[in-house]
Amino acid sequence: MDVPRSEKVKRNKRIRRILYLIVAFAAIGVVTVALSKLQPAPPSVDSGTVVSGEVKRGQMIRNVHGLGALVPEEIRWIQAGVNGRIEKRNVKPGDTVREDTVLIVMSNPELERDALDAQTQLVAAEAELANQQVLLRSQYLNQKAQAATVRADYTRAKIMSETDYALFKEGVGSERTHRLSKSTADELAERAQIEQERLEIGADSIKAQIAVYEARVRQFKALYDLRSKQLDALKVRAGLSGVVQDVAVQVGQQVTIGSNLARVADPSKLKAEIRIAETQTKDIAFGQRVEIDMRNLGIVEGHVMRIAPAPTQGTLAIDVALDGELPKGARPDMSVDGTIELERLKDTLYVQRPASGQEQSVITLFKYVEGGNEAVRVQVKLGRSSVTDIEILEGLNVGDRVILSDTSQFDSVNRIRLN
Repeated sequence: MDVPRSEKVKRNKRIRRILYLIVAFAAIGVVTVALSKLQPAPPSVDSGTVVSGEVKRGQMIRNVHGLGALVPEEIRWIQAGVNGRIEKRNVKPGDTVREDTVLIVMSNPELERDALDAQTQLVAAEAELANQQVLLRSQYLNQKAQAATVRADYTRAKIMSETDYALFKEGVGSERTHRLSKSTADELAERAQIEQERLEIGADSIKAQIAVYEARVRQFKALYDLRSKQLDALKVRAGLSGVVQDVAVQVGQQVTIGSNLARVADPSKLKAEIRIAETQTKDIAFGQRVEIDMRNLGIVEGHVMRIAPAPTQGTLAIDVALDGELPKGARPDMSVDGTIELERLKDTLYVQRPASGQEQSVITLFKYVEGGNEAVRVQVKLGRSSVTDIEILEGLNVGDRVILSDTSQFDSVNRIRLN
Protein backbone atom coordinates (compact mmCIF):
# COMPACT_ATOMS: atom_id res chain seq x y z
CA MET A 1 0.00 0.00 0.00
CA ASP A 2 1.54 3.35 -1.19
CA VAL A 3 1.97 6.11 1.32
CA PRO A 4 1.17 9.52 -0.15
CA ARG A 5 4.11 12.05 -0.06
CA SER A 6 3.71 15.26 1.74
CA GLU A 7 4.01 18.67 0.05
CA LYS A 8 7.24 19.36 1.92
CA VAL A 9 9.00 16.40 0.40
CA LYS A 10 7.95 17.39 -3.08
CA ARG A 11 9.17 20.94 -2.57
CA ASN A 12 12.60 19.81 -1.34
CA LYS A 13 12.97 17.54 -4.32
CA ARG A 14 12.26 20.41 -6.73
CA ILE A 15 14.75 22.62 -4.90
CA ARG A 16 17.51 19.97 -5.25
CA ARG A 17 16.83 19.64 -8.97
CA ILE A 18 17.10 23.39 -9.43
CA LEU A 19 20.37 23.45 -7.50
CA TYR A 20 21.79 20.65 -9.63
CA LEU A 21 20.90 22.56 -12.78
CA ILE A 22 22.50 25.75 -11.47
CA VAL A 23 25.71 23.91 -10.58
CA ALA A 24 25.79 22.17 -13.95
CA PHE A 25 25.36 25.46 -15.87
CA ALA A 26 28.03 27.13 -13.74
CA ALA A 27 30.47 24.28 -14.39
CA ILE A 28 29.80 24.48 -18.11
CA GLY A 29 30.47 28.23 -18.08
CA VAL A 30 33.73 27.80 -16.18
CA VAL A 31 34.91 25.11 -18.56
CA THR A 32 33.95 27.25 -21.56
CA VAL A 33 35.90 30.25 -20.27
CA ALA A 34 38.92 28.08 -19.48
CA LEU A 35 38.90 26.50 -22.89
CA SER A 36 38.63 29.90 -24.61
CA LYS A 37 41.80 31.02 -22.88
CA LEU A 38 43.85 28.02 -24.03
CA GLN A 39 46.22 28.60 -27.03
CA PRO A 40 45.87 26.31 -30.03
CA ALA A 41 48.50 23.62 -30.36
CA PRO A 42 51.44 24.77 -32.60
CA PRO A 43 51.73 23.10 -36.03
CA SER A 44 54.34 20.40 -36.38
CA VAL A 45 57.19 20.43 -38.92
CA ASP A 46 59.59 17.66 -39.84
CA SER A 47 63.03 18.97 -38.82
CA GLY A 48 64.59 17.15 -41.77
CA THR A 49 62.69 19.35 -44.23
CA VAL A 50 63.95 22.72 -42.97
CA VAL A 51 67.32 24.43 -43.40
CA SER A 52 68.72 26.11 -40.32
CA GLY A 53 71.70 28.32 -39.57
CA GLU A 54 73.58 29.63 -36.57
CA VAL A 55 74.30 33.29 -35.88
CA LYS A 56 78.06 33.97 -35.79
CA ARG A 57 80.37 36.89 -35.16
CA GLY A 58 83.58 37.49 -37.08
CA GLN A 59 84.77 38.42 -40.54
CA MET A 60 82.08 38.41 -43.21
CA ILE A 61 83.08 38.58 -46.88
CA ARG A 62 80.60 40.49 -49.00
CA ASN A 63 80.39 39.23 -52.57
CA VAL A 64 78.06 38.95 -55.52
CA HIS A 65 77.67 36.09 -57.94
CA GLY A 66 76.91 35.85 -61.62
CA LEU A 67 77.00 33.50 -64.58
CA GLY A 68 78.91 34.12 -67.77
CA ALA A 69 81.38 32.74 -70.29
CA LEU A 70 84.97 32.98 -71.43
CA VAL A 71 85.42 35.36 -74.34
CA PRO A 72 88.56 36.41 -76.28
CA GLU A 73 90.10 39.71 -75.24
CA GLU A 74 90.65 40.55 -78.89
CA ILE A 75 87.92 39.81 -81.41
CA ARG A 76 88.26 41.38 -84.84
CA TRP A 77 85.64 41.67 -87.53
CA ILE A 78 87.38 41.59 -90.91
CA GLN A 79 85.67 44.13 -93.15
CA ALA A 80 85.68 44.66 -96.89
CA GLY A 81 88.11 47.40 -97.89
CA VAL A 82 86.59 47.72 -101.36
CA ASN A 83 83.45 46.81 -103.25
CA GLY A 84 83.58 43.40 -104.84
CA ARG A 85 82.16 39.99 -105.53
CA ILE A 86 83.05 36.99 -103.36
CA GLU A 87 84.91 34.49 -105.53
CA LYS A 88 86.36 32.07 -102.96
CA ARG A 89 86.24 31.25 -99.25
CA ASN A 90 89.53 29.75 -98.09
CA VAL A 91 88.61 29.10 -94.44
CA LYS A 92 85.80 27.77 -92.29
CA PRO A 93 84.84 28.54 -88.66
CA GLY A 94 87.30 26.83 -86.34
CA ASP A 95 90.30 27.09 -88.69
CA THR A 96 93.55 28.45 -87.26
CA VAL A 97 94.96 31.40 -89.21
CA ARG A 98 97.96 33.73 -89.20
CA GLU A 99 98.04 37.46 -89.80
CA ASP A 100 98.76 37.09 -93.54
CA THR A 101 96.37 34.19 -94.17
CA VAL A 102 94.02 34.95 -97.08
CA LEU A 103 90.50 34.28 -95.82
CA ILE A 104 88.45 35.39 -98.82
CA VAL A 105 89.21 36.21 -102.46
CA MET A 106 87.12 38.91 -104.16
CA SER A 107 86.95 40.34 -107.68
CA ASN A 108 86.28 43.82 -109.05
CA PRO A 109 86.97 44.39 -112.80
CA GLU A 110 86.52 48.15 -112.52
CA LEU A 111 89.15 48.34 -109.78
CA GLU A 112 91.56 46.22 -111.81
CA ARG A 113 91.12 48.59 -114.77
CA ASP A 114 91.69 51.65 -112.55
CA ALA A 115 94.88 50.10 -111.19
CA LEU A 116 96.16 49.46 -114.70
CA ASP A 117 95.34 53.06 -115.74
CA ALA A 118 97.14 54.42 -112.68
CA GLN A 119 100.22 52.33 -113.51
CA THR A 120 100.22 53.60 -117.10
CA GLN A 121 99.93 57.22 -115.94
CA LEU A 122 102.79 56.72 -113.49
CA VAL A 123 105.06 55.23 -116.17
CA ALA A 124 104.25 58.10 -118.54
CA ALA A 125 104.96 60.70 -115.84
CA GLU A 126 108.29 59.06 -114.97
CA ALA A 127 109.29 58.98 -118.65
CA GLU A 128 108.37 62.66 -119.09
CA LEU A 129 110.41 63.52 -115.99
CA ALA A 130 113.42 61.67 -117.36
CA ASN A 131 113.05 63.39 -120.75
CA GLN A 132 112.82 66.84 -119.19
CA GLN A 133 115.84 66.13 -117.02
CA VAL A 134 117.87 65.31 -120.17
CA LEU A 135 116.62 68.38 -122.09
CA LEU A 136 117.17 70.78 -119.25
CA ARG A 137 120.60 69.29 -118.56
CA SER A 138 121.52 69.78 -122.20
CA GLN A 139 120.34 73.38 -122.12
CA TYR A 140 122.33 74.02 -119.00
CA LEU A 141 125.48 72.56 -120.55
CA ASN A 142 125.04 74.74 -123.65
CA GLN A 143 124.65 77.78 -121.46
CA LYS A 144 127.69 76.75 -119.45
CA ALA A 145 129.72 76.35 -122.65
CA GLN A 146 128.67 79.78 -123.84
CA ALA A 147 129.66 81.32 -120.54
CA ALA A 148 133.06 79.61 -120.80
CA THR A 149 133.54 80.99 -124.32
CA VAL A 150 132.78 84.50 -123.16
CA ARG A 151 135.21 84.17 -120.28
CA ALA A 152 137.91 82.96 -122.65
CA ASP A 153 137.29 85.91 -125.01
CA TYR A 154 137.47 88.26 -122.08
CA THR A 155 140.76 86.77 -120.94
CA ARG A 156 142.30 87.25 -124.40
CA ALA A 157 140.94 90.78 -124.70
CA LYS A 158 142.30 91.67 -121.30
CA ILE A 159 145.78 90.41 -122.23
CA MET A 160 145.66 92.34 -125.49
CA SER A 161 144.57 95.50 -123.67
CA GLU A 162 147.40 95.19 -121.18
CA THR A 163 149.90 94.67 -124.05
CA ASP A 164 148.65 97.68 -125.99
CA TYR A 165 148.86 99.78 -122.86
CA ALA A 166 152.48 98.76 -122.26
CA LEU A 167 153.42 99.57 -125.85
CA PHE A 168 151.64 102.91 -125.57
CA LYS A 169 153.64 103.78 -122.46
CA GLU A 170 156.89 102.96 -124.20
CA GLY A 171 155.89 105.10 -127.17
CA VAL A 172 155.78 102.21 -129.56
CA GLY A 173 152.01 101.76 -129.79
CA SER A 174 149.27 104.26 -130.44
CA GLU A 175 146.74 105.55 -127.88
CA ARG A 176 143.88 104.70 -130.23
CA THR A 177 144.86 101.04 -130.35
CA HIS A 178 145.14 100.97 -126.58
CA ARG A 179 141.68 102.46 -126.11
CA LEU A 180 140.03 100.05 -128.57
CA SER A 181 141.52 96.98 -126.90
CA LYS A 182 140.57 98.28 -123.49
CA SER A 183 136.98 98.91 -124.64
CA THR A 184 136.76 95.38 -126.05
CA ALA A 185 138.09 93.91 -122.77
CA ASP A 186 135.60 95.91 -120.70
CA GLU A 187 132.72 94.77 -122.93
CA LEU A 188 133.72 91.13 -122.66
CA ALA A 189 134.12 91.47 -118.87
CA GLU A 190 130.53 92.68 -118.62
CA ARG A 191 129.30 89.90 -120.92
CA ALA A 192 131.18 87.31 -118.83
CA GLN A 193 129.47 88.62 -115.69
CA ILE A 194 126.06 88.43 -117.38
CA GLU A 195 126.66 84.88 -118.60
CA GLN A 196 127.73 83.83 -115.08
CA GLU A 197 124.53 85.25 -113.63
CA ARG A 198 122.49 83.56 -116.37
CA LEU A 199 124.26 80.31 -115.54
CA GLU A 200 123.38 80.59 -111.85
CA ILE A 201 119.76 81.52 -112.64
CA GLY A 202 119.59 78.61 -115.11
CA ALA A 203 120.48 76.11 -112.36
CA ASP A 204 117.63 77.40 -110.18
CA SER A 205 115.27 77.38 -113.17
CA ILE A 206 116.14 73.75 -113.91
CA LYS A 207 115.39 72.78 -110.31
CA ALA A 208 112.03 74.54 -110.43
CA GLN A 209 111.04 72.91 -113.72
CA ILE A 210 112.17 69.47 -112.56
CA ALA A 211 110.18 69.94 -109.33
CA VAL A 212 106.97 70.34 -111.37
CA TYR A 213 107.51 67.04 -113.15
CA GLU A 214 108.59 65.32 -109.92
CA ALA A 215 105.34 66.51 -108.30
CA ARG A 216 103.38 64.93 -111.15
CA VAL A 217 105.28 61.69 -110.65
CA ARG A 218 104.53 61.74 -106.92
CA GLN A 219 100.87 62.40 -107.65
CA PHE A 220 100.58 59.46 -110.02
CA LYS A 221 102.70 57.33 -107.69
CA ALA A 222 100.29 58.01 -104.81
CA LEU A 223 97.33 57.20 -107.06
CA TYR A 224 99.00 53.99 -108.21
CA ASP A 225 99.82 52.99 -104.62
CA LEU A 226 96.18 53.59 -103.66
CA ARG A 227 94.91 51.50 -106.55
CA SER A 228 97.45 48.79 -105.74
CA LYS A 229 96.30 48.66 -102.11
CA GLN A 230 92.68 48.50 -103.23
CA LEU A 231 93.59 45.73 -105.64
CA ASP A 232 95.43 43.88 -102.88
CA ALA A 233 92.38 44.36 -100.63
CA LEU A 234 90.51 41.96 -102.92
CA LYS A 235 92.51 39.28 -101.08
CA VAL A 236 91.04 39.60 -97.60
CA ARG A 237 93.63 38.69 -94.95
CA ALA A 238 93.10 37.85 -91.30
CA GLY A 239 95.30 40.57 -89.84
CA LEU A 240 95.38 38.63 -86.57
CA SER A 241 96.73 35.25 -85.54
CA GLY A 242 93.94 33.20 -84.04
CA VAL A 243 90.87 31.12 -84.82
CA VAL A 244 88.13 31.91 -87.32
CA GLN A 245 84.84 32.24 -85.48
CA ASP A 246 82.57 33.14 -88.35
CA VAL A 247 82.56 33.65 -92.12
CA ALA A 248 79.59 35.90 -92.86
CA VAL A 249 79.51 35.80 -96.69
CA GLN A 250 78.90 33.27 -99.42
CA VAL A 251 80.56 32.73 -102.81
CA GLY A 252 78.92 34.93 -105.44
CA GLN A 253 77.70 37.50 -102.95
CA GLN A 254 78.23 41.18 -103.78
CA VAL A 255 79.61 43.23 -100.87
CA THR A 256 80.33 46.89 -100.30
CA ILE A 257 83.07 48.75 -98.43
CA GLY A 258 82.75 48.19 -94.68
CA SER A 259 80.73 44.98 -94.89
CA ASN A 260 81.62 42.39 -92.23
CA LEU A 261 83.17 39.40 -93.96
CA ALA A 262 84.66 37.24 -91.19
CA ARG A 263 85.42 37.26 -87.48
CA VAL A 264 88.75 36.16 -86.01
CA ALA A 265 89.60 35.82 -82.30
CA ASP A 266 92.81 35.16 -80.41
CA PRO A 267 92.05 32.11 -78.20
CA SER A 268 95.29 32.48 -76.23
CA LYS A 269 94.06 35.67 -74.53
CA LEU A 270 90.73 35.09 -72.82
CA LYS A 271 88.70 37.07 -70.32
CA ALA A 272 85.54 36.22 -68.40
CA GLU A 273 82.34 38.13 -69.05
CA ILE A 274 79.84 37.62 -66.25
CA ARG A 275 76.41 39.15 -65.75
CA ILE A 276 75.32 40.37 -62.32
CA ALA A 277 71.75 41.20 -61.31
CA GLU A 278 71.21 44.93 -61.61
CA THR A 279 70.12 45.22 -57.96
CA GLN A 280 73.48 43.85 -56.74
CA THR A 281 75.87 46.02 -58.74
CA LYS A 282 75.97 49.30 -56.79
CA ASP A 283 79.18 48.38 -54.89
CA ILE A 284 81.12 46.83 -57.80
CA ALA A 285 84.32 48.74 -58.61
CA PHE A 286 87.37 48.37 -60.86
CA GLY A 287 90.15 46.15 -59.56
CA GLN A 288 88.01 44.09 -57.16
CA ARG A 289 89.07 40.48 -56.71
CA VAL A 290 87.08 37.86 -58.62
CA GLU A 291 87.02 34.07 -58.51
CA ILE A 292 86.11 32.41 -61.80
CA ASP A 293 84.85 28.87 -61.40
CA MET A 294 85.49 26.92 -64.60
CA ARG A 295 83.51 23.94 -63.37
CA ASN A 296 85.59 20.80 -63.73
CA LEU A 297 88.71 22.75 -64.80
CA GLY A 298 89.15 24.51 -61.46
CA ILE A 299 89.12 28.09 -60.17
CA VAL A 300 91.14 30.98 -61.62
CA GLU A 301 91.54 34.34 -59.89
CA GLY A 302 91.04 37.64 -61.69
CA HIS A 303 89.98 41.24 -61.20
CA VAL A 304 87.29 43.56 -62.53
CA MET A 305 88.63 45.29 -65.65
CA ARG A 306 85.47 46.77 -67.19
CA ILE A 307 81.92 47.60 -66.09
CA ALA A 308 79.24 48.03 -68.72
CA PRO A 309 77.79 51.55 -68.74
CA ALA A 310 74.18 50.35 -68.60
CA PRO A 311 72.30 47.15 -67.69
CA THR A 312 70.64 44.93 -70.27
CA GLN A 313 67.53 42.90 -69.45
CA GLY A 314 68.02 43.34 -65.72
CA THR A 315 71.71 42.39 -65.61
CA LEU A 316 75.00 44.29 -65.87
CA ALA A 317 77.95 42.89 -67.86
CA ILE A 318 81.27 42.77 -66.00
CA ASP A 319 84.56 41.97 -67.78
CA VAL A 320 87.09 40.10 -65.65
CA ALA A 321 90.81 39.95 -66.48
CA LEU A 322 92.22 36.54 -65.57
CA ASP A 323 95.37 36.86 -63.46
CA GLY A 324 96.19 33.17 -63.18
CA GLU A 325 97.23 30.80 -65.93
CA LEU A 326 94.35 29.35 -67.86
CA PRO A 327 93.85 25.61 -67.30
CA LYS A 328 94.23 23.25 -70.19
CA GLY A 329 90.93 22.90 -71.99
CA ALA A 330 89.75 26.48 -71.47
CA ARG A 331 88.30 27.84 -74.70
CA PRO A 332 86.04 30.67 -75.88
CA ASP A 333 82.31 30.50 -75.05
CA MET A 334 82.88 28.04 -72.17
CA SER A 335 80.36 28.68 -69.35
CA VAL A 336 81.78 29.91 -66.03
CA ASP A 337 80.59 31.18 -62.65
CA GLY A 338 82.02 34.40 -61.23
CA THR A 339 82.10 35.64 -57.64
CA ILE A 340 83.17 39.26 -57.07
CA GLU A 341 84.51 40.15 -53.62
CA LEU A 342 83.09 43.56 -52.66
CA GLU A 343 84.57 44.02 -49.16
CA ARG A 344 85.53 42.27 -45.91
CA LEU A 345 83.52 43.22 -42.82
CA LYS A 346 85.37 42.65 -39.53
CA ASP A 347 83.72 41.74 -36.19
CA THR A 348 80.27 41.48 -37.74
CA LEU A 349 77.21 39.57 -36.53
CA TYR A 350 75.95 37.50 -39.43
CA VAL A 351 74.04 34.39 -40.45
CA GLN A 352 73.54 32.39 -43.61
CA ARG A 353 71.22 34.22 -45.94
CA PRO A 354 67.58 33.19 -45.38
CA ALA A 355 65.21 32.45 -48.23
CA SER A 356 63.33 35.74 -47.88
CA GLY A 357 66.12 37.99 -46.62
CA GLN A 358 67.02 41.15 -48.52
CA GLU A 359 69.68 43.55 -47.28
CA GLN A 360 68.65 46.63 -45.31
CA SER A 361 65.23 45.18 -44.47
CA VAL A 362 63.24 43.92 -41.46
CA ILE A 363 61.91 40.34 -41.58
CA THR A 364 60.67 37.69 -39.17
CA LEU A 365 62.45 34.38 -38.60
CA PHE A 366 61.73 31.35 -36.46
CA LYS A 367 64.32 31.00 -33.69
CA TYR A 368 64.88 27.64 -32.03
CA VAL A 369 63.82 27.37 -28.35
CA GLU A 370 63.09 24.54 -25.89
CA GLY A 371 66.27 22.68 -26.80
CA GLY A 372 65.51 22.78 -30.48
CA ASN A 373 62.10 21.13 -30.28
CA GLU A 374 60.20 24.34 -30.96
CA ALA A 375 60.79 27.65 -32.75
CA VAL A 376 59.23 31.05 -32.11
CA ARG A 377 58.84 33.97 -34.46
CA VAL A 378 61.23 36.90 -33.87
CA GLN A 379 61.70 40.17 -35.72
CA VAL A 380 65.17 40.63 -37.25
CA LYS A 381 66.74 43.72 -38.77
CA LEU A 382 69.16 42.90 -41.60
CA GLY A 383 72.13 44.92 -42.91
CA ARG A 384 74.57 44.32 -45.74
CA SER A 385 74.52 41.03 -47.61
CA SER A 386 76.64 38.73 -49.73
CA VAL A 387 75.92 35.67 -51.83
CA THR A 388 75.70 33.27 -48.85
CA ASP A 389 75.61 35.46 -45.70
CA ILE A 390 73.81 38.54 -44.41
CA GLU A 391 74.58 40.98 -41.60
CA ILE A 392 72.38 40.98 -38.45
CA LEU A 393 71.76 44.43 -36.97
CA GLU A 394 69.03 43.63 -34.40
CA GLY A 395 66.91 40.73 -33.14
CA LEU A 396 69.45 37.89 -32.80
CA ASN A 397 72.57 37.11 -30.78
CA VAL A 398 75.66 34.98 -31.26
CA GLY A 399 74.78 31.29 -31.06
CA ASP A 400 71.08 31.67 -31.92
CA ARG A 401 69.82 29.11 -34.41
CA VAL A 402 67.13 30.10 -36.88
CA ILE A 403 65.20 28.49 -39.70
CA LEU A 404 66.49 29.77 -43.05
CA SER A 405 64.13 27.97 -45.41
CA ASP A 406 60.81 29.40 -46.58
CA THR A 407 58.24 29.47 -43.76
CA SER A 408 55.55 31.55 -45.46
CA GLN A 409 53.03 28.75 -44.85
CA PHE A 410 53.28 29.51 -41.12
CA ASP A 411 52.68 33.27 -41.39
CA SER A 412 49.54 32.92 -39.22
CA VAL A 413 51.33 31.34 -36.22
CA ASN A 414 54.09 32.51 -33.91
CA ARG A 415 55.36 29.11 -32.80
CA ILE A 416 56.02 25.80 -34.54
CA ARG A 417 57.02 22.39 -33.23
CA LEU A 418 59.85 20.44 -34.84
CA ASN A 419 59.69 16.65 -34.91
